[in-house]
Amino acid sequence: MSSAPAPFPADPTVLHPMPGQPRVVQLKPLVTSELIEVGDYSYYDDPEHATEFETRNVLYHYGPERLVIGKFCALATGVRFIMNGSNHRMDGPSTFPFPTLGGSWTDHFDLLTNLPNRGDTVIGNDVWIGYEAVIMPGVRIGHGAIISARSVVVSDVPDYGIVGGNPARLIRTRYEEADIARLLAVAWWDWPAEHLTRHIRSVMSGTVAELEAAAPGGV
Repeated sequence: MSSAPAPFPADPTVLHPMPGQPRVVQLKPLVTSELIEVGDYSYYDDPEHATEFETRNVLYHYGPERLVIGKFCALATGVRFIMNGSNHRMDGPSTFPFPTLGGSWTDHFDLLTNLPNRGDTVIGNDVWIGYEAVIMPGVRIGHGAIISARSVVVSDVPDYGIVGGNPARLIRTRYEEADIARLLAVAWWDWPAEHLTRHIRSVMSGTVAELEAAAPGGV
């Protein structure tokens, strides 16, 4: 008796995964900066500038802080990550960065060093970031979170939290605390691709219990 054919996962190395839709790019095969890390299958959707993500959507990124985006994240058109390089001095009469414009003003470049730095910006797995949302420096967004369109995220977002507004505030969580703990324990985004492929329906529309039952080896 012949066995069932092996599941055929999507390919995380394909830049444009949707035939005829160049507006959708998977970020991992696109990104070249050593300061940006992206997990498998995370994508960005933009009808005009999808392949310019590193320069149009990650701003003021001079290092050393990193932008880390997990697996299976969906980023809508116009999402922006503001990095620590955007900071100006605020402890004197003027915030203007004179030394950056050259001439003898560069003699004072020490005034632009050691500015406040909130560290890496970290986006968890399975995060949906809506249209034109802005993520400020050093923010950490938990697994399974949803960021509403045009939100300005200035503080950390909990796992499976839904936030919106300017500044973004927690609207609600997608699950009760106990179920969030169960989902984090399942961590479906770390399943082997072929196993995940067998259980896509449970991941997309199942209950927490069904997801636990589908986990490799059980939970």
